[in-house]
Amino acid sequence: MAVKKKFDLHLWLARLLIGIVITWNLQCALVFLLTPAAFATGFELVGVPGAAAVRGFAVLFVMWNIPYLVALCHPRRNRLSLWEAVMMQLVGVVGESAILLMLPLGYPTLQNSILRFTAFDGAGLVLLVVAMWLSRK
Repeated sequence: MAVKKKFDLHLWLARLLIGIVITWNLQCALVFLLTPAAFATGFELVGVPGAAAVRGFAVLFVMWNIPYLVALCHPRRNRLSLWEAVMMQLVGVVGESAILLMLPLGYPTLQNSILRFTAFDGAGLVLLVVAMWLSRK
């Protein structure tokens, strides 16, 4: 006789929130990879070196998502990966905030780019913390 598993709404909501963060990150990676010139100026980078740097950011976005993907599979069983994802988001928010605070005045384009990343990572952090809470035992 087969055992029927009970639908776990909290687990699926946690997966949804993790999936949203993954989607945002991978979408950002894809546009950085395919259209780097459109974003290089936001970092005050130009030409081929600027495009290469933005494409490098794309690779980093994909690399950083490995623990997120593991956590997505099963947030309870892969709790360590979810913790890693939360901590990575926190490092992003804190690090970007520090970069912004250390940036001298007179770089509004760069400041705006850093603010967007801080907000982006902050929203992801909130979603991942909620996912962590939802997937607790």
